[in-house]
Amino acid sequence: MNNTHFFCVYGFFLLSLQSEMSTICAISTPYGSGGIAVVRVSGEEAVAISDRLFRGRRRLAEAAAGTVHYGHIEREGEELDEVVCSVFRAPHSFTGEDTVEIACHGSLYVQQTLVEWLIDAGCRAAQPGEFTRRAFANGRMDLTQAEAVADLIAAQSKAEKDLALSQLRGAVSNELAVLRERLLKLTSLIELELDFADHEELEFADRSELADLSDEIERKLSSLLASFRTGNAIRHGIPVAIIGAPNVGKSTLLNALLGEQRAIVSDIQGTTRDTIEDTIVIDGILFRLIDTAGIRETADAIEQMGVERSRKAAENAQIILSVSDGTSAAAPLDETKSVNGTVIHVVNKSDLGAQGEGIRISAKKGEIDPLRRELVRVARGTMQTQAVMLSNARHYEALSRAHEAIRRVQQGLGDGLSGELLSMDLQDCLNALGEVTGQITNQEVLSNIFSKFCIGK
Repeated sequence: MNNTHFFCVYGFFLLSLQSEMSTICAISTPYGSGGIAVVRVSGEEAVAISDRLFRGRRRLAEAAAGTVHYGHIEREGEELDEVVCSVFRAPHSFTGEDTVEIACHGSLYVQQTLVEWLIDAGCRAAQPGEFTRRAFANGRMDLTQAEAVADLIAAQSKAEKDLALSQLRGAVSNELAVLRERLLKLTSLIELELDFADHEELEFADRSELADLSDEIERKLSSLLASFRTGNAIRHGIPVAIIGAPNVGKSTLLNALLGEQRAIVSDIQGTTRDTIEDTIVIDGILFRLIDTAGIRETADAIEQMGVERSRKAAENAQIILSVSDGTSAAAPLDETKSVNGTVIHVVNKSDLGAQGEGIRISAKKGEIDPLRRELVRVARGTMQTQAVMLSNARHYEALSRAHEAIRRVQQGLGDGLSGELLSMDLQDCLNALGEVTGQITNQEVLSNIFSKFCIGK
């Protein structure tokens, strides 16, 4: 490496380090005018920089941690606004750094001017997710908890909020910590065996104990992976497929559940030729409703494609509303034999004297309360199947690799493989767990995760 290249690399390192250590600021409340806005300042100079603008009964530098102070923001004799400043001292703050949160009036002019004055006083504008990234870097949370912050902000339902809050409080982290502890025990036993391989008279690793440990780890990983279907559904909406023969009222039912004319309703068979999706929150649970084409034998190639998509939607849904016309003499269509989800039989047209087994409703009249209650009951039963649930695709992918690695360990123990080969697979498993929590970090992955955050978080 020549001197020019060395100094360029070293200079880039110093600039990166300076950027990480600099004091940052940003508006933390949503963009727009409102009653109150909050501007957050974090870093080594957070209190000193805020003090350059704050005028109150005492300087913020003299304030105790965890205290709130009334005053106003002023620069060169110009008063900007009355504010309330909350002072947090490292490491007992969200970021783990000295932090000042300035609550001002929600005028766009006040917010933007306050940020400009803070930057002029020595701050740098924060990047998206930089406050949370600093919290992660300073050990205030692991990567699963940092991602849960974004999930909590984006939560559209109570169930999604509860799941994100559980993960923020360490539900996934704690489960993985237990797994990591068991893996380290397994690894240490095998490493001990390798260290004393020349002493045949000594046996440090009982292969049956190793098998029991690997089986325990495999079961826990399998359970976590199985939870992803429910956790992902809570995050994006529990998929509910509305299926049935043509003209039984599927699209009318979708409109009744949504409370709006989302789907076209017609007496002409085959009107709905593709799936129509929309979401609704019922009692704090997000449902993703999927209206499907009427299932019947048809020579129409386009309609047949819609029928196949209907069957596919039913196979992938967690809840299937099998709708029948309670006034028809024809036997109800049974397309639920191969589905994996919970089937709710719905008998439509109760206003016309519908008969049949199932929940009786009138989609046309909007008389669907019994069905809404049943949807909530089934969904809650699904969500209560496991205390700890995965909802993040990145976690699922990494834990899938961990599961594959521990399965190789199980196979290797059964085949009597050497400790060297077993140790390699165990390390793969540990590395995959470390990627989930951030113990093993990739800067590109981190940048991708935190770039999706809002700037003030």
